Amino acid sequence: MTLTDASCRSNGTVNRRLLNILERKSLAKATPINGVSTKDITVNAECNIWFRLFTPTDNVTGAEGDNKTASLPVVIFFHGGGFTFLSAASTSYDTLCRRFCREINVIVVSVNYRRTPEYRYPTQYEDGESVLRFLDENKSILPKNVDLSKCFLAGDSAGGNLAHHIAVRACKAGFQKIRVIGLISIQPFFGGEERTEAEIHLEGSFMISMARTDWLWKVFLPEGSNRDHGAANVSGPNAEDLSGLDFPDTLVFVGGFDALIDWQKRYYDWLKISGKKAELIEYPNMMHGFYAFPDLPESSQFIFQVKDFINNRVSNSK
Repeated sequence: MTLTDASCRSNGTVNRRLLNILERKSLAKATPINGVSTKDITVNAECNIWFRLFTPTDNVTGAEGDNKTASLPVVIFFHGGGFTFLSAASTSYDTLCRRFCREINVIVVSVNYRRTPEYRYPTQYEDGESVLRFLDENKSILPKNVDLSKCFLAGDSAGGNLAHHIAVRACKAGFQKIRVIGLISIQPFFGGEERTEAEIHLEGSFMISMARTDWLWKVFLPEGSNRDHGAANVSGPNAEDLSGLDFPDTLVFVGGFDALIDWQKRYYDWLKISGKKAELIEYPNMMHGFYAFPDLPESSQFIFQVKDFINNRVSNSK
């Protein structure tokens, strides 16, 4: 993170050339690797909005995705990186989405959205919604065995923030084919003007510091806004009223050594208070981003719990 911080300038810009040198990326691979094939699909070339499509192939007969025995749910995934860093092509996210696809047996759409500080709020939410609308109107570009009536939104860190706000938008959008039946919120990036106990106690913990998150919020939120803006402090004074929305059942993951944990737990509590179904899974000894380390036993447990949530929601939605 030291090198990433070095790319963030005090004037609110980033050194993209440096970031592009530092970031490890993976190409899409049509030839299956460990039972998963991938390809990149453009949504809006002018705005560089696209997604990487992950398709399980081990249980497929005939053409890619043409499974004649079972339809598969789709996970629409939003990557983290504080709205500023990383992409759907980042090796860490290519690896994570491959694991979802292979180990859970789902089709994964990993969204590449525009980043800050070049593009502020609400650009990222608009980009995410545009991908859902594109899928709703162009189902034929997906594998034939996809079931868009069994969609899950998922994201980690800033992607968890995006997944929440896009779930709200999806509730209001009136899609024809897409039906969001679950939200997987992985250590979501929320905040506010208050300094929470965890932020103070865990200051400088792995990946998270108040200086870093303050900078990320400053270049994301509208000019003149503070961190109690509804995009950041989703359960605070400017919170969206969810009472009239058919908000999806939500699974929230938190880590005990994540400085954002207090905001994440408030989010869970707010969902429950708003009358929405939510489950909280805590990893007391884990830091922010633990799931990205496949060798950790907790990472495998995390995948199993996501799989269990998806399977239960699919069964209950029939």
